[in-house]
Amino acid sequence: MTDITLTSNAAKRINTILDKHGEASLLRVSVEGGGCSGFSYKFDFETTTHADDMVIELDGARVAIDAMSAEFLTGSEIDFSTDLIGAAFKINNPNATANCGCGTSFSI
Repeated sequence: MTDITLTSNAAKRINTILDKHGEASLLRVSVEGGGCSGFSYKFDFETTTHADDMVIELDGARVAIDAMSAEFLTGSEIDFSTDLIGAAFKINNPNATANCGCGTSFSI
């Protein structure tokens, strides 16, 4: 089992977004090839989980991660931060050896 956690800030933001978009019921986090550092994080709101998904729940918020993406995210923390350049979901990934400036792509 991979040790992926969700912060309370991320859970609050997920719940706020889902309250406004009634059809979706969870946040899906995945890792895809591409981006300026080799891999990129993808965030989507969906209604269903798949058989191979890891599901993380905190304070009513649910996050689904497919098995292949979970391997890249072992030990990571999913957070939501607000700073001068904007508000966004962030992945604090201890496996990443490099990150791009925007924080959405990484290399291992």
